[in-house]
Amino acid sequence: MSPNVSGNGITGGAWSIARRLTLLYAISTTGLLLLAAGFLFWVLKQNLEAREHALLISKVEVLRQLLQEEPDKSEVLASEVEHEASASHLLRYFMRILDGQGRLLFETGNMAKLLPVEIFPVPGASPETPDAEKRWDSASGSAFLLMSASSLAKEGQRTLQLALDVSQDQTLLANYRRTLVAVLIFGILFAAGAGFLIAQKGLAPLGAVTKATQRITASQLHERIAVSEWPAELIELASAFDAMLDRLQDSFNRLSQFSADLAHELRTPINNLRGEAEVALSRTRNLDEYQQILASSLEEHERLSRMIDGLLFIARADNPGAALDRIWFDARREVEAVREFYQALAGEQEVEICIEGAAWLRGDPALFRRAASNLLANSLQHTPAKGSINVSLRASDALPVAVDVRDTGNGIAVEHLPRIFDRFYRADRSRSQVGGGFGLGLAIVMSIMRLHGGTASIQSTQGKGTTVTLHFSEGSASPPTVEDVKNVI
Repeated sequence: MSPNVSGNGITGGAWSIARRLTLLYAISTTGLLLLAAGFLFWVLKQNLEAREHALLISKVEVLRQLLQEEPDKSEVLASEVEHEASASHLLRYFMRILDGQGRLLFETGNMAKLLPVEIFPVPGASPETPDAEKRWDSASGSAFLLMSASSLAKEGQRTLQLALDVSQDQTLLANYRRTLVAVLIFGILFAAGAGFLIAQKGLAPLGAVTKATQRITASQLHERIAVSEWPAELIELASAFDAMLDRLQDSFNRLSQFSADLAHELRTPINNLRGEAEVALSRTRNLDEYQQILASSLEEHERLSRMIDGLLFIARADNPGAALDRIWFDARREVEAVREFYQALAGEQEVEICIEGAAWLRGDPALFRRAASNLLANSLQHTPAKGSINVSLRASDALPVAVDVRDTGNGIAVEHLPRIFDRFYRADRSRSQVGGGFGLGLAIVMSIMRLHGGTASIQSTQGKGTTVTLHFSEGSASPPTVEDVKNVI
């Protein structure tokens, strides 16, 4: 079953990041505490067992030394076995000595009842054999460490049986184990609580991002996330979010400006059409007058048609999925074809159009001709009589192909240059209106360049002229070879 989504976030089966981090903190802390507790318990147990073993070994060595003394030392041996062990208040241990036939020679008092002979491990056959030992629990609940050893005496082979009461050590280990369990439980609870607080504190900036997101509307795109002393990852997230808002605000502003410009541009021809229709209907007119009115209306229709075509082209070009059928073509030949189209108009305006250089481009030749046509039309519109327009094609193996369109017109003021490629933007609205332009020519040029993976730039000086440069990403100074075409394919 998928989680439910509400206006406040995701509910149902989904876990919050804070809960997940808390669980991870608790699991990692549990693992660490288990390892530490297990290691400490193991070290303590090893130390206690080593101490117990060392104590019995030391007693075995004492007994072996006494057994190898002269017979008149037997009283000392009996005292060591029968009285010394029972006299100790700190350690409770027992000792027994048997002869070669297993008969009892000496033992600590009460040892026969507590620790029968048969419960002890079998010692080695010779004194050099390592001592045998084992642990044994009595019926009364006491725990003992039992050790058997062989020894040589003046009278022959002897068997030594020693027992150490390790009940206190077992009790110590049990108490220590319970303490570790309590510490482990407390540590897990503490880790869960601390992990939750840390997660909440660490995720607090995400709450600020959420609140900022909730405040953002179409009229509140100026809202930004105030980046403070946050972790580096969240600073990057907040900065990326603010950058996204900048792009959204810029796009929204452009869209609003585009809508306003579009409404303004459509209003003029529509008002003209309406006015002409009102004039035609104001009284009965003859055929010539109606034809004149229709011809004037047709001009406005053509103006609207060109505007709509331009907007549709820009919309298609701005689509990220738009693709071109790229081929290699001679850029100079395409420019010469455009010049031939405008040659008659240039002659009427006494403007000279010159072409220099050569270049080969990989792209759409029809779109290239449209870009060149828009630039030449724009230059002819703003270049006075006796002026000139120069188209220069530059290409080399080290640099991308560039096409310069330079005129000797009046130029454009510096404050207009940043927006000169915007839709419907005109640096000189009065002159453009007279010439019939509506501010889409350069916007179309920029869209064409983006489709080709290139860009366009402009330089202008008032009173001297303007230069528009098209920068193409794929091109060469010489015709492509068959290998170049194969590589492209």
